[in-house]
Order: sequence, then C-alpha cells, then structure tokens
Amino acid sequence: MIASDHNIQRISDECAQFHADLESATPPWLTGLRRDACRRFADLGFPTTRQEEWRFTNVKCIAETEFTLAKIAAPLSRETISPFVLDEDYLRLVFVNGHYVGDLSATEATPQGAVVSCLSAALADHPALIEDHLGQLASDESACFAALNSAFIRDGAFIHVPRGVVVERPIHLLFISTDNCSPTASHPRNLIIAQRDTQATIIESYVGLNDGVYLTNAVTEVSVAENAVVDHCKLQQESADGYHVATTQVRQQRASRFSSHYFSLGGQLVRNEVDVTLDDEGCVCTLGGLYIAAGNQHMDNRTRIDHAKPHCDSHELYKGILDDRAKGVFNGKIYVHPNAQKTDAKQSNRVLLLSDDAVIDTKPQLEIYADDVKCTHGATVGQIDETALYYLRSRGISEDLARSLLVYAFANEIASALKLEAVREHIERFLLTGQSLTEL
Repeated sequence: MIASDHNIQRISDECAQFHADLESATPPWLTGLRRDACRRFADLGFPTTRQEEWRFTNVKCIAETEFTLAKIAAPLSRETISPFVLDEDYLRLVFVNGHYVGDLSATEATPQGAVVSCLSAALADHPALIEDHLGQLASDESACFAALNSAFIRDGAFIHVPRGVVVERPIHLLFISTDNCSPTASHPRNLIIAQRDTQATIIESYVGLNDGVYLTNAVTEVSVAENAVVDHCKLQQESADGYHVATTQVRQQRASRFSSHYFSLGGQLVRNEVDVTLDDEGCVCTLGGLYIAAGNQHMDNRTRIDHAKPHCDSHELYKGILDDRAKGVFNGKIYVHPNAQKTDAKQSNRVLLLSDDAVIDTKPQLEIYADDVKCTHGATVGQIDETALYYLRSRGISEDLARSLLVYAFANEIASALKLEAVREHIERFLLTGQSLTEL
C-alpha cells in the first residue's frame, strides 16, 4: 500500500470516529451529508497530476502527510490577534484552528434580522434555513478536498441577510492557525445567504501565527438572490510551511451583483478555486485576484464562471508576481451555455516574473455554445521593463526602490479596486515594503 492510500484509509477511520462522537448532537440530515461525503472522498482519493484540473499542481506533500484534526487552542489574547484585525469597527467572527472563539469576536452591531454567527450555533438556532442551503452549492461529487471538508463539517461562519436589509459594516471572518507539535488540519465551512434586495461586504482572512506544517481546507458557499449585492474579499496569509486549499462556490439570481477580490500572499502550497454560476438574467460578476510568491512557494488559481442564462456580464482579471523559484498557476474558464445569448465576458491573466527561475502555467479558456456573445480572454507574461527601471534610476532612485515602485504599479490595478480602505492600506503597504500582514 502506497503512503497516500494508507493515508486515505487513516482519514476515513478518523472521519468515522468524528461522526460517531457527534452523532447524538447532530440532526440526521447532517449526519447523512457527512457520511456520504466521507465515502466520496475515499472513492476519489487525492488528485494527481494525471488529472487535467490538477496537471500543474502536485499535492503529494499533502496526500502523504498524516494530518490530525486541529484541536481547540489555548486561549489567545486580543493583543495577539490585533495585527490581523483589519478594523475594530467591522463585525467580526474569529476562529482558531477551525473553532469559533466568541471572546475575540464582535457581532453586537449586527442589523436587526440579520444573522452573523458561527455555523455550530446556527445549526441549533436556524436548522431549517441551514438544511435548505448547506451543501447545495459546493459540489463535492468530483472534488476530493470539498468532499473532505463536507465529511468534517463542524464549524465556520454563517451569515444570513434577510430581504431588504443592508449591512453597512463589513463582516470580517478571521481564521487563525496556531503552531502544533504535529501536522494538523482544519476544515472551515462558511455559508453566506444574501436574500432579495440586500447588500453585504464579507472579508475572509486566513493567517498563521507561527511556522509549522498544517492544512487549511476551506469551503465557502454564497447564495446571492435577486437584486442582491455581495462584495467578497479574501486575504490568504498562511505560514511559510502551511498548506491552503479552498473552494468558493457562488450562485447568482436575477440582476444580482457579486464581486470577488482575492489576495494570496502566504503558504507553501496554495490552491484557490472560485466557481460562479450566473443563474438568471441581468447578473454581473467581477473577479479580481493578486498572487505574490517567492522562494519555493506554489500558488494555483482556478476559476470558472458559468453563464447559464442570457444578458449577463462577467469581468475577470488575475495578476501574479513571482520571484526566486516560485511557481504560479492560473486555470480560468468561462463557460457559455447554449441559451446564454447576449453574454459579455472578459478574462485576463497577467504575470510579472522577477526571476529567471520563476515559472507560470497559465490557461485562460472560453467554452462557448451560444452565437450572439462578446467574449475575450488572454494572458501576458513578462519581466520588469528595463527602460522604466533605467528611467527611475536616472533620477536618483535606488534599484531596490525602483523595482518596488514598478511592482507596485503593476499590482495596484487590483488593490485600487478595493472599496475597503483598511484592506487596501494593508495590501498597498505589503506591495511597497514586502511586509507580511503579521508585521503591519
């Protein structure tokens, strides 16, 4: 038996014990969901580079590491987490090693009728609402890591914005991983429901307190109802030896708007997937991403936008900055269904290589089955413009500062699109100084 096969059996056994421990306090539908997902994970196994969707990303380092479920950590102080708190005025849910910590959270200013809560509590307080939505968007039929997440569903964020409510304050979901003596895994599950005529801004941030091997395997489901507006931002700043695998699954209804701003700045191996279905007419989807990698980091970005209905727009721009021996992957697909006439879709991936040893595998794709559409896609890869560098240096600017300014100018198109001043300042400072979010 090879190591990964042994590990799959070990995880299945751990999963069975997890289910047994929670069964008495779990509704039957959730027990069934977990068990079905565990069986799917065992059948699928870990992906390999022989699979087209994983051709450029080898997860052997994850498949052969014996992770155990992360436990509740020793209490953290507010001073310890303060570097990660983007703004004290934001609504905030804090999770440590995948477990909700109420003492560090702040939800008092939640608008009347809205729910900003941890999933474990919401299962008791809003069982019918969660049963109707949990697992309905994030398909794990052929996705190993999503199935693994579903098998270990226990906690995460639950956000429900009822019809007509505008949540003025951004909602910050902060996930912190702490150092452990042995490799651990956490599986946060987030469910966001924005009903008709609502507005909300949600920020997910994933950080590591110390160096150490761990896995964050996150799934976020977002339901955007008719005429709702959801602005979603994700900051990924795992530790140097941490692994981060995540799926964000979104379904939009008529005339809704969804925007995503993704910033990947940490982690040894990172895979971030975003799947959006435009499921009614008049939807608008905007995806923006910035990934910055150095050393031996590997950052994989996979997106898919399904234009399922006519008269929908999507705009996608991902930028990468790679240095040293880092590797980046962009695999983006726009899928236009046969009846999705009048689709307007644009997709672009632009990459800046700062080293001769850095590598990018980029694969923007269009798959179109309608004939009255406007769709474009493309990719560009280059290095720092030597003429621009010479121009700056000729005016007395040092080479290091000149390079930083040119990198900042390249990346700022993504950062400047952020409406949240606190988040934008964090990203801009990182671009100009190279400081991680933990040092801000």
